[in-house]
Amino acid sequence: MDTEIELKFLVSDAVVPLIPALITQFAKTVTNKPSRSLQNAYYDTPSRELRALDIGLRTRCCDNQCEQTIKLAGEVVGGLHQRPEYNLPLEGTRPDLLAFDAAIWPHGMQVGSIADNLYPIFSTNFIRRTWLIETDSGAKIEVVLDKGEISASGKVEPISELEVELVEGSRQELFALADKLVRESNVRLGLYSKAARGYRLADDNPLKASKSIGFVPLKRDATQEQALIESINYAIRFVQKHEACYFIKPSLKTLKRVTDGIRLIRHTFWLFDDIVSKDDTDLLRTELKWLLSELAWVENAIQLKTYTSKRHAYYKKINSAPELTQVINDLKQLQPSIEDVQELFHSTRYNRLLLQLTTWLIEKQWRKSWGQAEFKAAEEPVADIAKRLFAKDWHDMHELIPEQKVFTDKDYLALRTRLENSLLSGNCLGALFNKDDRSEFRIPWLDISHGIYELSTLEYLKQLCAGHEDLELAKIQSWLDQKSEFLVSAMEQSRHATFDTDPYWL
Repeated sequence: MDTEIELKFLVSDAVVPLIPALITQFAKTVTNKPSRSLQNAYYDTPSRELRALDIGLRTRCCDNQCEQTIKLAGEVVGGLHQRPEYNLPLEGTRPDLLAFDAAIWPHGMQVGSIADNLYPIFSTNFIRRTWLIETDSGAKIEVVLDKGEISASGKVEPISELEVELVEGSRQELFALADKLVRESNVRLGLYSKAARGYRLADDNPLKASKSIGFVPLKRDATQEQALIESINYAIRFVQKHEACYFIKPSLKTLKRVTDGIRLIRHTFWLFDDIVSKDDTDLLRTELKWLLSELAWVENAIQLKTYTSKRHAYYKKINSAPELTQVINDLKQLQPSIEDVQELFHSTRYNRLLLQLTTWLIEKQWRKSWGQAEFKAAEEPVADIAKRLFAKDWHDMHELIPEQKVFTDKDYLALRTRLENSLLSGNCLGALFNKDDRSEFRIPWLDISHGIYELSTLEYLKQLCAGHEDLELAKIQSWLDQKSEFLVSAMEQSRHATFDTDPYWL
Protein backbone atom coordinates (compact mmCIF):
# COMPACT_ATOMS: atom_id res chain seq x y z
CA MET A 1 0.00 0.00 0.00
CA ASP A 2 1.07 3.56 -0.72
CA THR A 3 -0.45 6.67 0.81
CA GLU A 4 -0.64 9.54 -1.64
CA ILE A 5 0.37 12.88 -0.15
CA GLU A 6 -0.04 15.38 -2.94
CA LEU A 7 -1.03 18.94 -3.68
CA LYS A 8 -3.19 19.61 -6.72
CA PHE A 9 -3.16 22.81 -8.76
CA LEU A 10 -5.29 23.99 -11.66
CA VAL A 11 -3.16 25.55 -14.39
CA SER A 12 -3.89 27.67 -17.44
CA ASP A 13 -2.20 27.24 -20.81
CA ALA A 14 -0.17 30.40 -20.15
CA VAL A 15 1.36 28.87 -17.01
CA VAL A 16 2.41 25.53 -18.52
CA PRO A 17 5.66 26.79 -20.17
CA LEU A 18 6.81 28.27 -16.83
CA ILE A 19 6.71 25.02 -14.87
CA PRO A 20 10.02 23.35 -15.90
CA ALA A 21 12.05 26.46 -15.00
CA LEU A 22 10.31 26.88 -11.63
CA ILE A 23 10.97 23.25 -10.74
CA THR A 24 14.61 23.51 -11.77
CA GLN A 25 15.13 26.64 -9.65
CA PHE A 26 13.72 24.86 -6.59
CA ALA A 27 15.43 21.48 -6.88
CA LYS A 28 18.95 20.21 -6.38
CA THR A 29 18.46 17.67 -9.18
CA VAL A 30 15.69 17.15 -11.72
CA THR A 31 14.97 13.98 -13.70
CA ASN A 32 12.72 14.63 -16.67
CA LYS A 33 10.76 11.49 -17.58
CA PRO A 34 9.31 10.85 -21.05
CA SER A 35 5.74 12.03 -21.64
CA ARG A 36 3.10 9.30 -21.58
CA SER A 37 -0.42 9.02 -22.95
CA LEU A 38 -2.65 7.53 -20.22
CA GLN A 39 -6.06 5.98 -20.87
CA ASN A 40 -8.09 5.56 -17.68
CA ALA A 41 -11.51 4.12 -16.95
CA TYR A 42 -13.37 4.43 -13.63
CA TYR A 43 -15.74 1.67 -12.57
CA ASP A 44 -18.68 1.42 -10.19
CA THR A 45 -22.05 -0.29 -9.88
CA PRO A 46 -25.31 1.25 -11.15
CA SER A 47 -26.19 2.23 -7.56
CA ARG A 48 -22.70 3.75 -7.01
CA GLU A 49 -21.80 1.41 -4.14
CA LEU A 50 -18.08 2.21 -4.33
CA ARG A 51 -18.76 5.94 -4.38
CA ALA A 52 -20.91 5.61 -1.28
CA LEU A 53 -17.91 4.07 0.50
CA ASP A 54 -15.58 6.79 -0.84
CA ILE A 55 -13.65 4.16 -2.81
CA GLY A 56 -12.26 4.81 -6.26
CA LEU A 57 -11.60 2.00 -8.76
CA ARG A 58 -9.59 2.84 -11.85
CA THR A 59 -7.91 0.97 -14.66
CA ARG A 60 -5.01 2.64 -16.46
CA CYS A 61 -3.37 1.59 -19.71
CA CYS A 62 -0.22 2.92 -21.31
CA ASP A 63 2.06 1.37 -23.95
CA ASN A 64 0.00 -1.86 -24.00
CA GLN A 65 0.38 -2.37 -20.26
CA CYS A 66 -2.51 -2.00 -17.80
CA GLU A 67 -2.93 -1.77 -14.06
CA GLN A 68 -5.83 -1.44 -11.68
CA THR A 69 -5.88 0.93 -8.71
CA ILE A 70 -8.00 1.14 -5.59
CA LYS A 71 -8.09 4.41 -3.67
CA LEU A 72 -9.69 4.18 -0.26
CA ALA A 73 -11.29 6.93 1.81
CA GLY A 74 -8.79 9.61 2.72
CA GLU A 75 -8.89 13.32 3.40
CA VAL A 76 -8.54 16.56 1.50
CA VAL A 77 -7.29 19.62 3.36
CA GLY A 78 -7.04 22.72 1.19
CA GLY A 79 -5.26 21.43 -1.90
CA LEU A 80 -3.55 18.56 -0.03
CA HIS A 81 -4.92 15.12 -0.90
CA GLN A 82 -4.06 12.08 1.26
CA ARG A 83 -5.47 8.67 0.34
CA PRO A 84 -4.37 5.03 0.75
CA GLU A 85 -3.72 3.55 -2.70
CA TYR A 86 -3.28 -0.03 -3.93
CA ASN A 87 -2.00 -0.95 -7.41
CA LEU A 88 -1.96 -4.31 -9.19
CA PRO A 89 -0.99 -5.32 -12.73
CA LEU A 90 -3.99 -6.19 -14.89
CA GLU A 91 -4.44 -8.65 -17.72
CA GLY A 92 -6.85 -7.07 -20.19
CA THR A 93 -8.84 -3.95 -19.39
CA ARG A 94 -11.59 -5.11 -17.00
CA PRO A 95 -10.82 -4.71 -13.26
CA ASP A 96 -10.72 -7.68 -10.89
CA LEU A 97 -11.71 -6.63 -7.38
CA LEU A 98 -11.09 -10.10 -5.98
CA ALA A 99 -7.40 -9.83 -6.86
CA PHE A 100 -6.87 -7.28 -4.07
CA ASP A 101 -6.07 -8.35 -0.50
CA ALA A 102 -9.39 -8.91 1.28
CA ALA A 103 -8.03 -7.09 4.35
CA ILE A 104 -8.15 -3.68 2.63
CA TRP A 105 -11.94 -3.53 2.31
CA PRO A 106 -14.24 -1.79 4.81
CA HIS A 107 -16.03 -4.13 7.20
CA GLY A 108 -19.19 -5.62 5.70
CA MET A 109 -18.46 -4.62 2.12
CA GLN A 110 -20.02 -7.10 -0.35
CA VAL A 111 -16.98 -7.40 -2.59
CA GLY A 112 -18.22 -10.30 -4.73
CA SER A 113 -21.62 -8.71 -5.42
CA ILE A 114 -20.03 -5.38 -6.30
CA ALA A 115 -17.49 -7.07 -8.59
CA ASP A 116 -20.29 -8.74 -10.55
CA ASN A 117 -22.05 -5.42 -11.21
CA LEU A 118 -19.13 -3.19 -12.20
CA TYR A 119 -19.23 -1.17 -15.39
CA PRO A 120 -17.24 1.83 -16.70
CA ILE A 121 -18.79 5.11 -15.49
CA PHE A 122 -16.44 7.60 -17.17
CA SER A 123 -12.97 7.87 -18.63
CA THR A 124 -10.04 10.25 -18.40
CA ASN A 125 -7.47 10.47 -21.15
CA PHE A 126 -4.50 12.78 -20.91
CA ILE A 127 -0.85 13.35 -21.70
CA ARG A 128 1.30 13.24 -18.56
CA ARG A 129 4.65 14.95 -18.22
CA THR A 130 6.64 13.91 -15.15
CA TRP A 131 9.61 15.36 -13.29
CA LEU A 132 11.25 13.67 -10.30
CA ILE A 133 13.12 16.18 -8.19
CA GLU A 134 15.41 15.96 -5.18
CA THR A 135 15.89 18.88 -2.81
CA ASP A 136 18.99 19.94 -0.88
CA SER A 137 17.62 18.20 2.22
CA GLY A 138 17.21 14.90 0.32
CA ALA A 139 13.41 15.02 -0.07
CA LYS A 140 12.06 13.49 -3.28
CA ILE A 141 9.01 14.99 -4.96
CA GLU A 142 7.24 13.89 -8.11
CA VAL A 143 5.74 16.67 -10.22
CA VAL A 144 3.23 15.72 -12.92
CA LEU A 145 1.42 17.85 -15.46
CA ASP A 146 -1.75 16.34 -16.92
CA LYS A 147 -3.43 17.79 -20.04
CA GLY A 148 -6.44 16.06 -21.54
CA GLU A 149 -10.14 15.50 -20.87
CA ILE A 150 -12.79 13.70 -18.82
CA SER A 151 -15.50 11.96 -20.88
CA ALA A 152 -18.86 10.68 -19.66
CA SER A 153 -22.26 10.16 -21.25
CA GLY A 154 -21.21 12.06 -24.37
CA LYS A 155 -20.02 15.08 -22.34
CA VAL A 156 -16.46 16.31 -22.01
CA GLU A 157 -14.55 18.47 -19.50
CA PRO A 158 -10.92 19.58 -19.89
CA ILE A 159 -8.11 18.45 -17.60
CA SER A 160 -5.26 20.87 -16.93
CA GLU A 161 -3.70 19.97 -13.61
CA LEU A 162 -0.36 20.06 -11.89
CA GLU A 163 0.21 17.63 -9.04
CA VAL A 164 3.16 17.58 -6.66
CA GLU A 165 3.47 14.37 -4.66
CA LEU A 166 5.81 13.68 -1.77
CA VAL A 167 7.74 10.50 -2.51
CA GLU A 168 10.22 10.67 0.34
CA GLY A 169 11.12 13.19 3.03
CA SER A 170 9.40 16.03 4.90
CA ARG A 171 6.03 17.53 4.04
CA GLN A 172 7.63 20.92 4.61
CA GLU A 173 9.56 20.48 1.36
CA LEU A 174 6.31 19.77 -0.46
CA PHE A 175 4.77 22.96 0.93
CA ALA A 176 7.91 24.94 0.08
CA LEU A 177 7.70 23.88 -3.58
CA ALA A 178 3.97 24.64 -3.58
CA ASP A 179 4.66 28.10 -2.21
CA LYS A 180 7.15 28.80 -5.00
CA LEU A 181 4.65 27.68 -7.63
CA VAL A 182 1.93 29.88 -6.13
CA ARG A 183 4.22 32.90 -5.76
CA GLU A 184 5.65 32.78 -9.26
CA SER A 185 2.80 31.55 -11.45
CA ASN A 186 -0.99 31.94 -11.61
CA VAL A 187 -1.92 28.48 -10.35
CA ARG A 188 -4.99 27.77 -8.22
CA LEU A 189 -5.21 25.15 -5.52
CA GLY A 190 -7.51 22.34 -6.68
CA LEU A 191 -10.08 20.77 -4.36
CA TYR A 192 -11.68 18.15 -6.59
CA SER A 193 -10.05 15.02 -7.97
CA LYS A 194 -10.53 13.78 -11.52
CA ALA A 195 -12.75 11.04 -10.09
CA ALA A 196 -15.03 13.51 -8.28
CA ARG A 197 -15.38 15.58 -11.44
CA GLY A 198 -16.01 12.45 -13.52
CA TYR A 199 -18.82 11.21 -11.27
CA ARG A 200 -20.52 14.60 -11.42
CA LEU A 201 -20.27 14.61 -15.20
CA ALA A 202 -21.52 11.03 -15.55
CA ASP A 203 -24.44 11.54 -13.17
CA ASP A 204 -25.36 14.96 -14.59
CA ASN A 205 -24.86 16.40 -11.11
CA PRO A 206 -23.00 19.69 -11.59
CA LEU A 207 -21.35 21.43 -8.67
CA LYS A 208 -23.83 23.88 -7.13
CA ALA A 209 -23.51 26.57 -4.50
CA SER A 210 -24.82 25.76 -1.03
CA LYS A 211 -27.85 27.62 0.26
CA SER A 212 -26.20 28.25 3.65
CA ILE A 213 -22.98 27.61 5.54
CA GLY A 214 -24.36 24.42 7.12
CA PHE A 215 -22.93 22.64 10.17
CA VAL A 216 -19.45 21.26 10.78
CA PRO A 217 -19.82 17.45 11.06
CA LEU A 218 -18.50 16.59 14.53
CA LYS A 219 -18.52 13.33 16.46
CA ARG A 220 -20.16 13.52 19.86
CA ASP A 221 -16.94 12.36 21.60
CA ALA A 222 -14.66 14.80 19.73
CA THR A 223 -12.03 16.68 21.71
CA GLN A 224 -11.57 20.44 21.48
CA GLU A 225 -8.56 20.03 19.19
CA GLN A 226 -10.39 17.59 16.91
CA ALA A 227 -13.27 20.07 16.64
CA LEU A 228 -10.80 22.83 15.74
CA ILE A 229 -9.34 20.70 12.95
CA GLU A 230 -12.75 19.71 11.59
CA SER A 231 -14.05 23.29 11.68
CA ILE A 232 -11.09 24.86 9.88
CA ASN A 233 -11.00 22.07 7.30
CA TYR A 234 -14.75 22.37 6.70
CA ALA A 235 -14.45 26.13 6.23
CA ILE A 236 -11.47 25.92 3.85
CA ARG A 237 -13.32 23.36 1.72
CA PHE A 238 -16.43 25.57 1.78
CA VAL A 239 -14.43 28.51 0.43
CA GLN A 240 -12.77 26.38 -2.25
CA LYS A 241 -16.05 24.76 -3.28
CA HIS A 242 -17.65 28.13 -3.93
CA GLU A 243 -14.57 29.46 -5.66
CA ALA A 244 -14.93 26.48 -8.03
CA CYS A 245 -18.68 27.16 -8.37
CA TYR A 246 -17.93 30.74 -9.38
CA PHE A 247 -15.74 29.61 -12.29
CA ILE A 248 -18.52 27.29 -13.45
CA LYS A 249 -21.40 29.76 -13.05
CA PRO A 250 -20.49 33.23 -11.73
CA SER A 251 -23.02 34.72 -9.32
CA LEU A 252 -23.09 37.17 -6.44
CA LYS A 253 -24.74 34.62 -4.14
CA THR A 254 -21.86 32.23 -4.77
CA LEU A 255 -19.41 34.98 -3.77
CA LYS A 256 -21.48 35.51 -0.61
CA ARG A 257 -20.87 31.85 0.26
CA VAL A 258 -17.12 32.46 -0.15
CA THR A 259 -17.31 35.28 2.39
CA ASP A 260 -19.37 33.00 4.70
CA GLY A 261 -16.55 30.46 4.65
CA ILE A 262 -13.91 33.11 5.36
CA ARG A 263 -15.92 34.39 8.33
CA LEU A 264 -16.26 30.84 9.63
CA ILE A 265 -12.47 30.45 9.61
CA ARG A 266 -12.02 33.71 11.53
CA HIS A 267 -14.76 32.76 13.98
CA THR A 268 -13.16 29.36 14.57
CA PHE A 269 -9.88 31.03 15.58
CA TRP A 270 -11.84 33.06 18.15
CA LEU A 271 -13.98 30.13 19.28
CA PHE A 272 -10.99 27.95 20.14
CA ASP A 273 -8.83 30.64 21.71
CA ASP A 274 -8.08 28.27 24.62
CA ILE A 275 -5.72 26.42 22.29
CA VAL A 276 -5.18 28.86 19.39
CA SER A 277 -2.94 31.79 20.25
CA LYS A 278 -3.81 35.12 18.65
CA ASP A 279 -0.10 35.79 18.11
CA ASP A 280 0.35 32.48 16.24
CA THR A 281 -2.49 33.30 13.84
CA ASP A 282 -1.83 37.02 13.44
CA LEU A 283 -0.61 36.72 9.84
CA LEU A 284 -3.54 34.48 8.87
CA ARG A 285 -6.03 36.85 10.49
CA THR A 286 -4.51 39.78 8.61
CA GLU A 287 -4.83 37.95 5.29
CA LEU A 288 -8.39 36.83 6.03
CA LYS A 289 -9.28 40.44 6.83
CA TRP A 290 -7.74 41.48 3.50
CA LEU A 291 -9.78 38.90 1.60
CA LEU A 292 -13.00 39.99 3.27
CA SER A 293 -12.19 43.59 2.35
CA GLU A 294 -11.69 42.53 -1.28
CA LEU A 295 -15.19 41.04 -1.27
CA ALA A 296 -16.85 43.67 0.94
CA TRP A 297 -18.77 45.03 -2.08
CA VAL A 298 -20.67 41.77 -2.59
CA GLU A 299 -23.49 42.41 -0.11
CA ASN A 300 -24.32 45.83 -1.55
CA ALA A 301 -24.12 44.36 -5.04
CA ILE A 302 -26.68 41.71 -4.09
CA GLN A 303 -28.93 44.43 -2.72
CA LEU A 304 -28.59 46.53 -5.88
CA LYS A 305 -29.41 43.50 -8.01
CA THR A 306 -32.45 42.85 -5.84
CA TYR A 307 -33.77 46.37 -6.38
CA THR A 308 -33.53 46.08 -10.16
CA SER A 309 -35.03 42.61 -10.47
CA LYS A 310 -38.41 42.68 -12.18
CA ARG A 311 -39.55 39.87 -9.91
CA HIS A 312 -38.92 41.86 -6.73
CA ALA A 313 -41.59 43.83 -4.89
CA TYR A 314 -39.43 46.98 -4.93
CA TYR A 315 -38.99 47.06 -8.71
CA LYS A 316 -42.01 49.18 -9.72
CA LYS A 317 -41.57 51.60 -6.86
CA ILE A 318 -37.89 52.21 -7.58
CA ASN A 319 -38.44 52.59 -11.31
CA SER A 320 -40.98 55.30 -10.64
CA ALA A 321 -38.02 57.51 -9.65
CA PRO A 322 -35.62 57.84 -12.62
CA GLU A 323 -33.04 59.67 -10.51
CA LEU A 324 -32.78 56.74 -8.07
CA THR A 325 -32.67 54.25 -10.94
CA GLN A 326 -29.74 56.16 -12.42
CA VAL A 327 -27.88 56.16 -9.09
CA ILE A 328 -28.34 52.39 -8.75
CA ASN A 329 -27.20 51.75 -12.33
CA ASP A 330 -24.14 53.96 -11.81
CA LEU A 331 -23.22 52.02 -8.66
CA LYS A 332 -23.63 48.71 -10.49
CA GLN A 333 -21.18 49.92 -13.15
CA LEU A 334 -18.55 50.45 -10.44
CA GLN A 335 -18.70 46.85 -9.25
CA PRO A 336 -15.80 44.50 -10.04
CA SER A 337 -16.41 42.43 -13.17
CA ILE A 338 -16.47 38.63 -13.39
CA GLU A 339 -12.94 38.84 -14.82
CA ASP A 340 -11.82 40.93 -11.83
CA VAL A 341 -13.13 38.30 -9.41
CA GLN A 342 -11.53 35.44 -11.32
CA GLU A 343 -8.26 37.39 -11.28
CA LEU A 344 -8.57 37.62 -7.48
CA PHE A 345 -9.02 33.84 -7.26
CA HIS A 346 -5.95 33.39 -9.46
CA SER A 347 -3.90 35.89 -7.46
CA THR A 348 -0.76 34.95 -5.56
CA ARG A 349 -2.05 36.47 -2.33
CA TYR A 350 -5.32 34.53 -2.34
CA ASN A 351 -3.73 31.18 -3.16
CA ARG A 352 -0.90 31.71 -0.70
CA LEU A 353 -3.54 32.29 1.97
CA LEU A 354 -5.22 28.97 1.16
CA LEU A 355 -1.84 27.25 1.12
CA GLN A 356 -0.84 28.84 4.45
CA LEU A 357 -4.13 27.74 6.03
CA THR A 358 -3.57 24.22 4.70
CA THR A 359 0.00 24.15 6.03
CA TRP A 360 -1.14 25.53 9.41
CA LEU A 361 -3.74 22.80 9.65
CA ILE A 362 -1.66 19.85 8.43
CA GLU A 363 1.40 20.76 10.51
CA LYS A 364 -0.75 21.65 13.58
CA GLN A 365 1.14 24.87 13.93
CA TRP A 366 -1.13 26.10 16.76
CA ARG A 367 0.82 23.70 19.02
CA LYS A 368 4.06 25.67 18.66
CA SER A 369 3.45 27.86 21.69
CA TRP A 370 1.54 25.36 23.82
CA GLY A 371 2.18 24.81 27.47
CA GLN A 372 0.70 22.26 29.85
CA ALA A 373 -2.61 24.16 30.12
CA GLU A 374 -3.17 24.11 26.34
CA PHE A 375 -2.38 20.39 26.05
CA LYS A 376 -4.94 19.72 28.78
CA ALA A 377 -7.56 22.01 27.20
CA ALA A 378 -7.06 20.35 23.80
CA GLU A 379 -8.21 17.00 25.20
CA GLU A 380 -11.35 18.37 26.83
CA PRO A 381 -14.58 17.01 25.29
CA VAL A 382 -15.85 19.71 22.95
CA ALA A 383 -19.48 18.87 23.85
CA ASP A 384 -18.83 20.13 27.39
CA ILE A 385 -17.30 23.33 26.00
CA ALA A 386 -20.24 23.78 23.61
CA LYS A 387 -22.77 23.49 26.45
CA ARG A 388 -21.01 26.19 28.47
CA LEU A 389 -20.55 28.42 25.42
CA PHE A 390 -24.14 28.12 24.20
CA ALA A 391 -25.56 28.72 27.70
CA LYS A 392 -23.49 31.90 28.09
CA ASP A 393 -24.31 33.02 24.55
CA TRP A 394 -28.03 32.51 25.12
CA HIS A 395 -27.92 34.45 28.37
CA ASP A 396 -25.89 37.29 26.83
CA MET A 397 -28.18 37.57 23.80
CA HIS A 398 -31.23 37.85 26.01
CA GLU A 399 -29.45 40.52 28.03
CA LEU A 400 -29.08 42.45 24.77
CA ILE A 401 -32.73 41.98 23.78
CA PRO A 402 -34.75 42.15 27.03
CA GLU A 403 -38.28 40.89 26.53
CA GLN A 404 -39.97 44.01 27.93
CA LYS A 405 -38.11 46.49 25.69
CA VAL A 406 -39.64 47.65 22.41
CA PHE A 407 -37.04 47.38 19.65
CA THR A 408 -36.62 49.74 16.71
CA ASP A 409 -34.94 49.17 13.36
CA LYS A 410 -31.79 50.89 14.72
CA ASP A 411 -31.74 48.51 17.70
CA TYR A 412 -31.86 45.51 15.41
CA LEU A 413 -29.20 46.84 13.04
CA ALA A 414 -26.86 47.37 16.02
CA LEU A 415 -27.38 43.72 16.98
CA ARG A 416 -26.28 42.28 13.64
CA THR A 417 -22.62 41.37 14.23
CA ARG A 418 -23.27 39.93 17.68
CA LEU A 419 -26.11 37.75 16.43
CA GLU A 420 -24.18 36.55 13.37
CA ASN A 421 -21.29 35.47 15.60
CA SER A 422 -23.66 33.62 17.90
CA LEU A 423 -25.18 31.76 14.95
CA LEU A 424 -21.70 30.93 13.62
CA SER A 425 -20.88 29.27 16.95
CA GLY A 426 -23.90 27.08 16.32
CA ASN A 427 -22.64 26.27 12.82
CA CYS A 428 -19.31 25.17 14.35
CA LEU A 429 -20.62 23.11 17.27
CA GLY A 430 -24.35 22.59 16.78
CA ALA A 431 -23.98 19.20 15.06
CA LEU A 432 -23.06 17.71 18.45
CA PHE A 433 -26.72 17.88 19.46
CA ASN A 434 -30.14 16.73 18.25
CA LYS A 435 -30.92 18.10 14.79
CA ASP A 436 -34.66 18.71 15.32
CA ASP A 437 -34.17 20.41 18.68
CA ARG A 438 -31.39 22.55 17.21
CA SER A 439 -33.52 23.58 14.25
CA GLU A 440 -36.50 24.52 16.43
CA PHE A 441 -34.29 26.62 18.69
CA ARG A 442 -32.51 28.45 15.86
CA ILE A 443 -35.61 29.28 13.74
CA PRO A 444 -36.61 32.51 15.53
CA TRP A 445 -32.98 33.64 15.76
CA LEU A 446 -32.52 33.01 12.04
CA ASP A 447 -35.74 34.91 11.35
CA ILE A 448 -34.28 37.87 13.24
CA SER A 449 -30.98 37.55 11.34
CA HIS A 450 -32.79 37.48 7.99
CA GLY A 451 -34.90 40.43 9.13
CA ILE A 452 -31.79 42.42 10.02
CA TYR A 453 -30.43 41.74 6.55
CA GLU A 454 -33.69 43.04 5.03
CA LEU A 455 -33.51 46.09 7.28
CA SER A 456 -29.94 46.75 6.10
CA THR A 457 -31.21 46.52 2.51
CA LEU A 458 -33.94 49.08 3.24
CA GLU A 459 -31.43 51.28 5.08
CA TYR A 460 -29.09 51.20 2.09
CA LEU A 461 -31.96 52.26 -0.18
CA LYS A 462 -32.79 55.11 2.18
CA GLN A 463 -29.19 56.31 1.98
CA LEU A 464 -29.35 56.28 -1.81
CA CYS A 465 -32.51 58.39 -1.67
CA ALA A 466 -31.13 60.86 0.87
CA GLY A 467 -29.80 64.26 -0.19
CA HIS A 468 -31.98 64.56 -3.31
CA GLU A 469 -34.76 67.16 -3.52
CA ASP A 470 -37.15 65.06 -5.56
CA LEU A 471 -40.83 64.41 -4.84
CA GLU A 472 -40.73 60.81 -6.06
CA LEU A 473 -37.68 60.07 -3.89
CA ALA A 474 -39.43 61.58 -0.88
CA LYS A 475 -42.40 59.27 -1.52
CA ILE A 476 -40.05 56.29 -1.78
CA GLN A 477 -38.37 57.22 1.50
CA SER A 478 -41.76 57.34 3.20
CA TRP A 479 -42.64 53.97 1.65
CA LEU A 480 -39.32 52.50 2.85
CA ASP A 481 -40.01 53.74 6.38
CA GLN A 482 -43.35 51.90 6.30
CA LYS A 483 -41.66 48.74 5.03
CA SER A 484 -39.16 48.95 7.91
CA GLU A 485 -41.98 49.32 10.44
CA PHE A 486 -43.82 46.24 9.08
CA LEU A 487 -40.59 44.25 9.12
CA VAL A 488 -39.71 45.28 12.69
CA SER A 489 -43.20 44.25 13.80
CA ALA A 490 -42.64 40.74 12.42
CA MET A 491 -39.16 40.61 13.97
CA GLU A 492 -40.59 41.55 17.35
CA GLN A 493 -42.72 38.40 17.24
CA SER A 494 -39.61 36.32 16.51
CA ARG A 495 -37.71 38.06 19.33
CA HIS A 496 -40.42 37.21 21.84
CA ALA A 497 -40.46 33.62 20.54
CA THR A 498 -36.78 33.22 21.50
CA PHE A 499 -37.82 33.40 25.16
CA ASP A 500 -40.14 30.40 24.72
CA THR A 501 -37.72 27.95 23.10
CA ASP A 502 -35.88 25.26 25.06
CA PRO A 503 -32.07 25.07 24.81
CA TYR A 504 -31.12 22.21 22.49
CA TRP A 505 -27.77 21.52 24.18
CA LEU A 506 -29.16 20.39 27.55
